[in-house]
Amino acid sequence: MMKYLTIKELPESERPYEKCEKYGPQVLTDSELLAIIIRSGSQNERSTELAHKILRMNGNRFGISVLNHVSFKELTAVKGIGRVKAIQLLAVAELSKRMSMDIKRDAIEFGNADSVAGFFMERMRHLETEQTRLVLLDMKMKMISEKVIFEGTVGMAPMEAREILREALRADAVSFILLHNHPSGDPTPSSTDIKTTGRIKEAADLVGIKLKDHIIIGDNCYVSLKKSGLI
Repeated sequence: MMKYLTIKELPESERPYEKCEKYGPQVLTDSELLAIIIRSGSQNERSTELAHKILRMNGNRFGISVLNHVSFKELTAVKGIGRVKAIQLLAVAELSKRMSMDIKRDAIEFGNADSVAGFFMERMRHLETEQTRLVLLDMKMKMISEKVIFEGTVGMAPMEAREILREALRADAVSFILLHNHPSGDPTPSSTDIKTTGRIKEAADLVGIKLKDHIIIGDNCYVSLKKSGLI
């Protein structure tokens, strides 16, 4: 019977901690980076093999982005991944999103749909259900704040003008942008998207606040209702 080698029994050049310390994290594979977070494997699998199994959880699509698609329940169903490890892995995925957002935040041009969509794309394109974000802007088109204002199902995220305008008035916003995702990956606006946006724009105009755009996020693509002439 073949003897199972633990991480400590592997050659030093194959140990993730030692490789990271000696050469830097940039030389590590995705499996090795995850193995450092996982720390220890199961009785019959090293942490690197366990990490490789996690990277394969999204069917034939292999890669670190799988962490954006798996849930706590799915992770803890993997033998060797308990509550703490699952939470750590999900936290790492969220940290990576927030770090990416912070780097891009100062460069956003809120009058440019490409710039706005690019900023929110990675945060929203992997969501399994629809989510609507409200971005509040001041008179210089600088962001006052942004928040998730509605969450829905796989096919719908309800939007209500009253809640949107309440948030805008409370923040003394001059204008705002709406974004929501289509989990299908296709950002084509539905008739409901168009009609709801029209009603929100009319209500906002009545109180002197401008809806600058409504951007629908797909899988690495988007549709701007303003650019499309739909608002």
